[in-house]
Amino acid sequence: MFNVGIDPVKNGLVAALNKPGGNITGITSVNTQLGSKHVGLMHELLPNATRLALLVYRDDAGSSMDMITGAQEAAAALGLQIDIVYASTSGEIETALAGIVQKQAGALIIAPGNLFIQRRVQIATLAVRDGVPAIYVNRVFPEAGGLMSYGSDFTDTFRQSGVYCGRILTGEKPADLPVLQQTKFHLVINLSTAKALRLQVPPTLLALADEVIE
Repeated sequence: MFNVGIDPVKNGLVAALNKPGGNITGITSVNTQLGSKHVGLMHELLPNATRLALLVYRDDAGSSMDMITGAQEAAAALGLQIDIVYASTSGEIETALAGIVQKQAGALIIAPGNLFIQRRVQIATLAVRDGVPAIYVNRVFPEAGGLMSYGSDFTDTFRQSGVYCGRILTGEKPADLPVLQQTKFHLVINLSTAKALRLQVPPTLLALADEVIE
């Protein structure tokens, strides 16, 4: 039973979503496919920004290719430049953020990565300190002081995982249970961080938010 944010077919976990085969099934939150959505949200927040940056966890860069491609295509469609930068240590995160500031990127997208989750306070603090609006996949970032996040509703994902585990424990075969794709996504905005960045969040964006942190 897996719960992943990547494409399980493309990454060899199952043969197909509807017929996983073998002895494994699970849920995919497809967070690595949200690059285009993140670019769109940042463009709505910062319509005058012409350059973006996408920070990718170097040790998991292969799993982030969908996000990189989606972000690049969305940026190109909007006539924006986007820089892909990598980090795999706390020190590299700081260096990457400094480089983003030097290149005068108007906004930052953070790709999924366990290191980034662990270093969320560092990333959020550096982004605010350097005046770089940033969007994240996981709601723990705006809770830690980041500007905003858009990603899977993890509460619902864990609920679905529990239901599937129960079905397997009562005798159903994983091979017969299709891989579920998360359909619930949450937009979380930290207004205190927006004020610290001297940003006026558009009413249209606030109206889309599932949660606003004051």
